[in-house]
Amino acid sequence: MFDLENSSSYSYSKLKEVTADYIDNYHRENKRDLLYICDFIKNDQRKNVQGLYKKIIKTIDEDEKELARIKKMYNFDISFGDFQYIAGVDEVGRGPLAGPIVAAAVILDLKNINDDNLILGIKDSKKLSSCKREELSKIIKEKALYYKIVDLDNETIDHKGISWCNNEVLKKSATTLDIKPDIILSDGYAIKNVDIRNEFIIKGDDKSISIACASIIAKVYRDKIMEDYAKIYPYYGFESNMGYGTSEHIQGLKKYGPSPIHRFSFIKNIV
Repeated sequence: MFDLENSSSYSYSKLKEVTADYIDNYHRENKRDLLYICDFIKNDQRKNVQGLYKKIIKTIDEDEKELARIKKMYNFDISFGDFQYIAGVDEVGRGPLAGPIVAAAVILDLKNINDDNLILGIKDSKKLSSCKREELSKIIKEKALYYKIVDLDNETIDHKGISWCNNEVLKKSATTLDIKPDIILSDGYAIKNVDIRNEFIIKGDDKSISIACASIIAKVYRDKIMEDYAKIYPYYGFESNMGYGTSEHIQGLKKYGPSPIHRFSFIKNIV
């Protein structure tokens, strides 16, 4: 990489060029190279080189913090016992005025984890950008041992009620996996009428890696449905509000009336 002892013999632009790819595409395998660069430039008195040094250190520190955060989420799930299959479940779409309610169940390989196969960046799906959610959803599906997504449409919500539907999608996502879980971790709600041990976790998508993964793939799945509906029913802003009751959505309802995917039990006081 660098074959001279004195970093000042290299221009700043050269140092920046060599390190840019390491920083922009940082992963743990790069750490040794970045630490080597740090040692090489740490005593260089040029201001811009010191800025580069600080940027490298910050990149490494942020990665270490993220690794520790994610390990804590994995360890949270492992702490429930020596189970082969731990399913995390979460739902999305309980509150919107239109569209389905969706739940996902995810079983990760918690028996063979190491620093190199952890899924970094996982958190409550609402705290992620849409692009990041889509990126992580693909990774989760690739790395999960099993996953299942279940939805119930607006007509079922109107007929059965949102509480019943909320429980049903959580239950079905967990019980129709290709393997029966040993335990189900659910976000916020205990699942009724399920014959599998269930632990419900308050703010589970912040604590449990499996629940957070379920939250992400459920959100990506439902958002795609609502984006497709936005092309068919363009008056309500579904592509941005995902069926939630934003001012644009309410205005569309009042002007054009409800669409076939609206939950009539939710909008009876609006139209």
